[in-house]
Amino acid sequence: MKYLTENTSEMKLYLILINLFVVAFSFAQDSSIKVWSLQECIDYALANNITVKDAELDKNSAEVDYERVKSSRLPNLFGSATQNLSNGSSIDPITSVFVLDQIYSTNVGLNSAMTLFQGNQINNQIKQNKLLLDQSISQEKVEKNNLVLSLLEIYLQALFSRESIAIAENNLIASEKEVARAKARLDAGTIALNDYTEAQSQAATNKYNVITSKNEYQQYIIDLKQLLELPLNQDIEIASINTDLGLVNLQIDKTKLYNKALGFLPEIEASNSNIAANEKALDIAKGAYLPTLALTANVGTGYTSIRENTFSEQFDVNFNQRLGLSLSIPIFNRKETKAAVKTAMINIKKAEIQKQSTEKEVYKKIEIVYQNALSAEEQVNASEAAKTAAEQSYKLAQKKYELGDLSTTDLVISQNTFTNAQQTYLQAKYLHVLYYQLLQFYQGNDINL
Repeated sequence: MKYLTENTSEMKLYLILINLFVVAFSFAQDSSIKVWSLQECIDYALANNITVKDAELDKNSAEVDYERVKSSRLPNLFGSATQNLSNGSSIDPITSVFVLDQIYSTNVGLNSAMTLFQGNQINNQIKQNKLLLDQSISQEKVEKNNLVLSLLEIYLQALFSRESIAIAENNLIASEKEVARAKARLDAGTIALNDYTEAQSQAATNKYNVITSKNEYQQYIIDLKQLLELPLNQDIEIASINTDLGLVNLQIDKTKLYNKALGFLPEIEASNSNIAANEKALDIAKGAYLPTLALTANVGTGYTSIRENTFSEQFDVNFNQRLGLSLSIPIFNRKETKAAVKTAMINIKKAEIQKQSTEKEVYKKIEIVYQNALSAEEQVNASEAAKTAAEQSYKLAQKKYELGDLSTTDLVISQNTFTNAQQTYLQAKYLHVLYYQLLQFYQGNDINL
């Protein structure tokens, strides 16, 4: 018996040590989880997000095309070498003499050509590619802005969901206490069975809400990690923010705000570059109506077996140089140039319509953000007052329930009213933060939380 007691004590001590180790290990793991602020998320995503990287590659490709087109002004240079064997009647490629013998011949040369004039197409192509490069740079900025705004929205949704978990857990704790009170009152015979089961049902509902809130929070974390390009098995946490941002400036003129946004938003810059690039495409197409003048030059030498001179002597004697001009005048090319001009004019109109569509979309976004930012302030104030009133009502209901002056049904209704008021206030608070920051963005200010 004494032996069993000693073994039991040792076993308890052993279990305690194991539990302490597990707790310490869990704490070490939790402490290693990185807490991300919104600015850290933005900085990391801008450097790693694949959509931004794809836009950057498009910009790099446009830079390559621009450098390539600029080089089209330069002359080209090609080297050539041929070795021929002919038998029977033929013309010697070196002497141009008709012979009947077998001939071995060698020709080497350098050839170059440079376009002097091509309807100003080269200059226009260079300008067009510069505009396309500007457009790709603006489009990269658009993707970065879209990423930042997406991060802002998901980050705030995740914070809202995390606070919802706390609300749900507090409600679960309260409902579990109410179940215990209801059980005691049921045993005492002061309430009916349906009152007790209703308290149990409310506790079960609150437990379900806790699970749902936690799952919703994890979904937003997954969305955030995808924007950050983090592995899904990497655990992260997000930092809390200051939600006391003050009031929105009611003196902001929407028209001035819209015009200011048109001056710096990259999507407008991209639309302007797109129109200008299509206008240059029209100039390029019209250039095909004009003649092309090119400068050609070549040097060469060779060897033929019908001469008695040595290989090196013939290479020296046969050395020649040529310089020439080539003029090409378009007369009829099956209406291809005319069709290209009409297509370019159509593309200009399409680019202008696309810009109008972009401006309408910007105006719509600013209108929505402006109105929502103003109404969000009122919603925060109203929902906070409703939450305070619902909280006082719920506390009073709890006291009445403890005294037996309130039914379980009325207590559940009071708790649900308080819960809904908390959720409404929480939603209004984070919507206020979201629209406040979006309003700052459309004024050209940085998002700062």
